[in-house]
Amino acid sequence: MNFIKNILSSFVAIWLVIVVFILLGLGVGVSVGSGMVKEVKSNSILEIDLSGDLKDYSPVEIDPLSELLNIKEQVTGFNNVCKAIDKATNDDNIKGISIKNIPANIGLAQLTALRNILVKFQEKHKFIYAYNDSYTQKQYYLSSVANMISIAPLGYVDLKGLHSEVMFYKDFQEKYGIKMEVIRHGKYKSAVEPFIANEMSDANRVQISELIAGIWNEISRELTTSRNIDVDTAVEKMYGRSAVTSIKHGLVDLCLYPDEYEDYIKEKLAVQKLEKISMTDYMANISLSSLVEKTNQIAVIYAQGEIQYGEGSIDVIGQNKMISSLEKAAQDKNVSAIVLRVDSPGGSALASDLIWNAVEKAKKEKPVVVSMGNYAASGGYYISCGADRIFAEPTTITGSIGVFGIFPNGSGLAKKIGVNSEVVSTHENGAYYSAVLPLDSRYKMLVQQGIEMIYDEFLDRVSKGRNMSLEEVDRIAQGRVWTGAKAQELGLVDEIGGLWEAICYAAKIAEVTEYSIKELPKYEIDFGEMFDFNPFAKIQIDGFLAEFKLQGLVNAKDFIKTKGVQARIPFELMID
Repeated sequence: MNFIKNILSSFVAIWLVIVVFILLGLGVGVSVGSGMVKEVKSNSILEIDLSGDLKDYSPVEIDPLSELLNIKEQVTGFNNVCKAIDKATNDDNIKGISIKNIPANIGLAQLTALRNILVKFQEKHKFIYAYNDSYTQKQYYLSSVANMISIAPLGYVDLKGLHSEVMFYKDFQEKYGIKMEVIRHGKYKSAVEPFIANEMSDANRVQISELIAGIWNEISRELTTSRNIDVDTAVEKMYGRSAVTSIKHGLVDLCLYPDEYEDYIKEKLAVQKLEKISMTDYMANISLSSLVEKTNQIAVIYAQGEIQYGEGSIDVIGQNKMISSLEKAAQDKNVSAIVLRVDSPGGSALASDLIWNAVEKAKKEKPVVVSMGNYAASGGYYISCGADRIFAEPTTITGSIGVFGIFPNGSGLAKKIGVNSEVVSTHENGAYYSAVLPLDSRYKMLVQQGIEMIYDEFLDRVSKGRNMSLEEVDRIAQGRVWTGAKAQELGLVDEIGGLWEAICYAAKIAEVTEYSIKELPKYEIDFGEMFDFNPFAKIQIDGFLAEFKLQGLVNAKDFIKTKGVQARIPFELMID
């Protein structure tokens, strides 16, 4: 009976797909008429109330199956959020913005860029109001740009400064006989430090201290400008511990319940009914209008996620997808310039080099400008360094010019539990790696040589791309990470600015004034995922660990899975 039911359900799913694509073929106009576009009424408020995950890039194309089945998107594209606010800035029907909720995983560089876009919105004599029951530090950093910040009577502002916590596993390895064999170049390549030490090295402590101090200086400066408060005093004396103290010391303006907040906006607009349009609906409107492209285009190619050898996906940078996108943009006669948007902590050195080469080839055809997001570190910097111009936010984490290799070795555990392994080989000099045998010294030597070679190539790529000597690059390399602001001082970045500034610069050097944006890569709809109704599909151990502040265990698990020599950021920085 179950077999018959499965056959019938598959049959229905197949025919549903066929019907949808037939309907899609009738034209976009049919979809528009079915209510996909939300009317923006006069005196409307654009509401930033976003849940789910945020990606730096999410394709703007409307997914017909999601629309038909009324499946709400749980992933928001930062690119679409920025476009929506930019359009709202010049939309006469949008009188203001209400900030209520932002994705928990939004990055600091994205927040910096978003604040700058909101300031431009205000410059058009439009207001921004913010409400939250209580504010995380990231929520407050963004909301501080508002003309009025309100909070629930029992709320608080979690303004606490920055800190970094690193977990170490050396004793654990020795106790259980599982060792991570580490080979690295760069004294700051502390991604592997937790596996070889029980405490933080002086070099790593200096690196992290200077990094978070630099980031905090940017946050503090913006908060001081927006709220006219002594931020460090507010942190030290915990002014945000309650709504009462938050108002008393100028962190927020009003204490309101959600319904009172809406009444406040209605009063300011002098209306009886508050007209709101959600960010999701407003982005959908832009998605439809973007179907019309101009002859002159700026191609924005998004490289987001870890760099892994292979095809790549919307979550992972693979050289195949990146190379094909760069080649497509370079050969497209309608594309005047290319902007490579990088938001990556790095990864596979081999894949990074292949993407770097594709950038070099594209440069021969069109100007190539890089825009750095939250991260453009290690492999992320590798693929960026050859661009004609590099833009970064002051809070971007970049640099990390260094290389390492890591190999799990369970020979101690195997011995403890009585497991013995022997090898038969055709050649005595054949370097061999086994997870249950002590690391072969010849294999270790070969890997070390490979790492040194890749590091030298990395220095050479940066040296030529940034017009610096090898010695100059080596002094600021060694795997050390920098803020975007410091990277500009060191010559690793050209200008401080976001994606829009990079696009404008690319258009300028391509000598075009009117243009549309062509976003790449394109991603196919995964019908397997679309029809996977497994209620446990969304339950992930990584999310569970991250929720309980155990991101270090997630990182350790990911390191164990890595393959090949890595050009990767030396640590993960989590900011609440």
